[in-house]
Amino acid sequence: MTDTSGQTIHELKNVVKKFGGVTAVNNLSMSIAKGTVHGLIGPNGAGKTTVINLITGLFDVSGGTILFNGTRTDTLEPHQIAGLGISRTYQNVRLFSGMSVLEQVLTGCYLGRGTNLFASFLGTSDARRKWKTSRQTAMHLLERVGMADRADELAETLSYGEQRRIEIARALGSDPKLLLLDEPTAGMNHSEASDIGKLVHELRDSGLTILMVEHNISLVTEFCESCTVINFGQLLAEGTPRACIDNPDVQIAYFGKKRDAHGH
Repeated sequence: MTDTSGQTIHELKNVVKKFGGVTAVNNLSMSIAKGTVHGLIGPNGAGKTTVINLITGLFDVSGGTILFNGTRTDTLEPHQIAGLGISRTYQNVRLFSGMSVLEQVLTGCYLGRGTNLFASFLGTSDARRKWKTSRQTAMHLLERVGMADRADELAETLSYGEQRRIEIARALGSDPKLLLLDEPTAGMNHSEASDIGKLVHELRDSGLTILMVEHNISLVTEFCESCTVINFGQLLAEGTPRACIDNPDVQIAYFGKKRDAHGH
């Protein structure tokens, strides 16, 4: 296997996002190394989810450039960016009402099916074959996140932590190279959050690169190799999670005073 450590898979260069007279992201530069878990942290309202929305093309940039594997993506549509190998989850769980766990994950596999609606409606042999392959893929993804035994259950009846796992499995359905997790442990207890952290490491070890937006500082310290801290849309610190958290400016931004950081 080729050593890819140190290679940059994704990069923001002097990115700006303005909403009217409000600058939500201000001249932000950030790079993510291939095969790592990179944390993106900052106080409430720092602009973290806006960065995710810019990376995925949901928002247009007001300035600067975004590169994925050397390809400029800030000029592309969201479906084109997804097709290059970028997938995401959302800050709030977004599952489809009335659908089973398996059906939720199947919706994430649509990019790989390559079957048009007419062929699917007619039930052609090619459409049936691709549907079978998609179902096998979805079941494999549910196994990866530890939810295969719940495949036929109604997704909305499951616990919050289980729904998060389903959402991650669905995001993996497009076979991404970069997975963006927007606060994947929000609302979880320590044990549930730690389980998600372990799952993230398993995904990384399988070759995936992960950008994780998190409020859980201990989770970032334990499971991220590198970290970017932003505040008011601007870069505040970058480096290892511990170096970032020990940064006096970061401590003040988060806790109002330096000495609170180590006790958090």
